[in-house]
Amino acid sequence: MAEKKIFKSSPRLMSCSNSTSSVGIRSNSIAGDEEEKILRKSPRSLSSISSNSRFKTPPSKKKKIEEDSVTNKPRKNTSATNACFLIGEPIPIEEAKKKWPWRYEEDKGRKQKGRQLMTSNDNDDDLVLNVKCHYAQAKVEKCIFDIGDCAYVKGEEGAQNYIGRILEFFKTVEGEDYFRVQWFFRAEDTVMKEQADNHDKKRLFYSDLMNDNMLDCIVSKVKVIQLAPNVGLRSNSKSVASCDFYYDMKYSVEYSSFYSIVNDNFTESSDLSSLSGVETIGLHGPKPDLIDLSSFNADKSEITLLDLYSGCGGMSTGLCLGAKLSPINLVTRWALDYDKSACESLRLNHPETQVRNESAKDFLDLLKEWEKLCKRHGDASGEKRRSLNLRAGKVGDSKVDSHDEIPSEEYEVSSIVDICYGDPTETGKRGLRLKVSWKGYGPNDDTWEPIEALGNCPDRIRDFVREGCKSQILPLPGSVDVICGGPPCQGITGCYGLPQFRLRVFLWGALPNEKLPQFPLPTHDVVVRYGGPSEFERNTVAYDEGQPRKLERAVVLLDAISDLPDVKNDEVREEMSYKTPPQTEFQKYIRSSEYDMKYSPSIAKKSRKAVLYDHRPSPLNEDNYARVSQIPQRKGANFRDLPGVVVGPDNAVQFDPNMERLLLPSGKPLVPDFVLTFSEGKSKRPYARLWWDETVTTVLTTPNCRNMVLIHPEQDRVLTIRECARLQGFPDYYRFTGSVLDRYVFTG
Repeated sequence: MAEKKIFKSSPRLMSCSNSTSSVGIRSNSIAGDEEEKILRKSPRSLSSISSNSRFKTPPSKKKKIEEDSVTNKPRKNTSATNACFLIGEPIPIEEAKKKWPWRYEEDKGRKQKGRQLMTSNDNDDDLVLNVKCHYAQAKVEKCIFDIGDCAYVKGEEGAQNYIGRILEFFKTVEGEDYFRVQWFFRAEDTVMKEQADNHDKKRLFYSDLMNDNMLDCIVSKVKVIQLAPNVGLRSNSKSVASCDFYYDMKYSVEYSSFYSIVNDNFTESSDLSSLSGVETIGLHGPKPDLIDLSSFNADKSEITLLDLYSGCGGMSTGLCLGAKLSPINLVTRWALDYDKSACESLRLNHPETQVRNESAKDFLDLLKEWEKLCKRHGDASGEKRRSLNLRAGKVGDSKVDSHDEIPSEEYEVSSIVDICYGDPTETGKRGLRLKVSWKGYGPNDDTWEPIEALGNCPDRIRDFVREGCKSQILPLPGSVDVICGGPPCQGITGCYGLPQFRLRVFLWGALPNEKLPQFPLPTHDVVVRYGGPSEFERNTVAYDEGQPRKLERAVVLLDAISDLPDVKNDEVREEMSYKTPPQTEFQKYIRSSEYDMKYSPSIAKKSRKAVLYDHRPSPLNEDNYARVSQIPQRKGANFRDLPGVVVGPDNAVQFDPNMERLLLPSGKPLVPDFVLTFSEGKSKRPYARLWWDETVTTVLTTPNCRNMVLIHPEQDRVLTIRECARLQGFPDYYRFTGSVLDRYVFTG
């Protein structure tokens, strides 16, 4: 029999069509009466499908064959197995059939000779079907195990034992003793892998992975408790100290997902609160209802969003536009990025957003201090005035009267206008700083002062904090509904209507009492450019095999940019007019006004003529422009079409020995030396033209035609800022600030 994968065939091979995996393959070959038994299968063998993974499938253990061929009687396991066996009376057959009906289905050939297998629907193993009877208990090395107990299961040689919960004990018609186990994952068995080194070693993750195993694979009993989901450390709690392991979440290899656990949703009667092998801590109150975030708009007029590592706001803008279709009023209230030009671009497009230009560390420290200040200063009504001990006095003791005479060496604080945590004046000391507007001076004279130096003006600080809380200049605990961060892409962008094949990781999380909606399934066909990592094949969002789908055709370069006016290599205009109307559905949408795209009454409808922004390229220098102008305007053209280049039998380029190297007016060679060494001379990317029926790979932050396919199909220049922005899905109304190269960075 041919080799058989543990996994069902994955629909996600569409993104990995050029990769195969050998990990997780075992042999089910049968020769006569001799066959390989399914032994233990580790959850770690299912958490990775990379051929280079350090998690290997446990080796199969051969069935011991009678050396004495005289008798064909089933025999009990010997050697180490003479210390493990099923005990007590068999469970009555009718009761067993009710609990485990799939074990006793006559039409599956259970009575036939040899161990019969049926692929289970839990996507992890085959079921043993030639079952004679079930038992409630087993004895292993003088220890009695009940159904529901947790146990160590033999691991690979030299590795840790596995941990699982016993679901069944049964005997086959051949007299072999089996148990079925439901696996727990250790942290290092999940997608965390080596990054789990600092994880609590006692923490496990529940799973739906199950296997049939020989009884002698059980090592010993282990105590596992279930804890209520909570955000915070648990390693020092009394309940954790009293157990061998604990778990509070569930893990699935599909999309490398961690889940909150709802007790009555466990499969195969796995409500752990009723089982002897697992104790439950903090779960005896009312069962919490999970909030379905896909319909999270019932009680709030606005859902607030914090955009971390925001860049110019691509991801948060896309999320807010998509939420409008729900309809959910998702609003970016706060954003953070270290790049000044990116922050200016975000402010330009989102004036309603509080944009912070600082590091994530400084921002986190600021939020901690801001919460303290808000608690210290009470509400704005003055009914709950709290003492402020910046210096030894009370709030009123250090109040500054505007009529008092100010000594010449002192300055009067007019107001506090901003706050930060860090070292904005580069003194070498981080701390909480307030930006002070001085009486009699203008905004250019505002300075950052440590809060300790402002002890004589507590009223100014109080007023600033109260006004800041009211206007939500910074988020407080519980005020942020959604956090996003990272590049504006997830999955394969081409699958969602962009002319780009870009693979990126998208991490999606929610609080323990919230239920995430389904990942958005692809809407468009895609031109596959390359395969993704085979290790994360199961993480690619795609339709399951056989699942009905109706996909739009793939969007290509022609759909995205063919309506844009011609521009030259030295174009410098920041604004220009469109020359033609939109020609495709993509162009109609991407050219929509902000009012039409957001259809929000808070955005004023502008009647003036639409303006095209940033349709200008990064100018090529004189030499590169001369090279690009000689690249033919046809599909697949690149530097290999230049005179003086020949291609060897190994697909590597070399200079034509029969031709003298051509020189540019500057005296430099037409074909530069680096093309012979770049990717060993086998790359076709240097000075390559895109074509109208193609998509691009990942849009990068630096336009470099020397090693990227970035030349316009019919114009001698690289793609413009606006063309790259369209490939990323930015609407045409979205504007950028900073230098030309800064603006390319925002679109990459």
